[in-house]
Amino acid sequence: MPFQKVQPEKLSAAVTRQIELLILRGILRPGERLPSERELSERLGVSRPSLREAIASLQDKGLLTTKAGAGIYVADVLGSAFSEALVKLFASHDEAVFDYISFRRDMEGLAAERATRLASDTDLRVIQTIFDKMVTAHSKRDPADEARLDADFHLAIIEASHNVVMLHMMRSMYQLLREGVFYNRRVMFKQRTTRDTLLDQHRAINDALQGRDPVAARKAVEAHLDYVRASLSDQQKAEQNEQIALQRFEHEKER
Repeated sequence: MPFQKVQPEKLSAAVTRQIELLILRGILRPGERLPSERELSERLGVSRPSLREAIASLQDKGLLTTKAGAGIYVADVLGSAFSEALVKLFASHDEAVFDYISFRRDMEGLAAERATRLASDTDLRVIQTIFDKMVTAHSKRDPADEARLDADFHLAIIEASHNVVMLHMMRSMYQLLREGVFYNRRVMFKQRTTRDTLLDQHRAINDALQGRDPVAARKAVEAHLDYVRASLSDQQKAEQNEQIALQRFEHEKER
């Protein structure tokens, strides 16, 4: 029988596995800087040579990268979920926008439901903190800040659902949203009535999560994204009507 004696695990292998899990679970994010070698070795309780060996292994795997004179960073493990050509195609066709919102509705509804069962108390405090910041940004009428916090709020729910595949997939999707590939969220946050409604919807989502109510959490997320879809549809129709009116005006001038 090809059995062999079990060998004690090397310290560097244990360090490698721990950092891999932190990246996998989304605790260490792409672009995040690791602590200094001295601090990290002390926190992990290993020698610097063992730490260096682990870091080298993670760099070979493409999980960490070195920036000259700046330290060790988590590599951009997300990249893009789509090719550049497909991203441009998304940006030029309204159909992709509404399919994207429908996809988010399904995924985030599920994530919210899971979060009510699986989120730690710390996860829920993070979501509450972001919502409190949303309230502050709302009072300051800062559309850019509100749009940024909106993305942070929804991603925090994904993180609290504790599904690593969903987490990394949705982070990549949200990066495209931040870049305005699907639609410009700032436009929505510039409208007073819309802003008030959006804040109320986020409050409903947060309340359901904090109360660990899976049915209410999922319904609140779905209602929110149904509203976003309807608002975008109305906005597009208004823009189309404005364009038609402008064309008629130009036509009348030519006559």
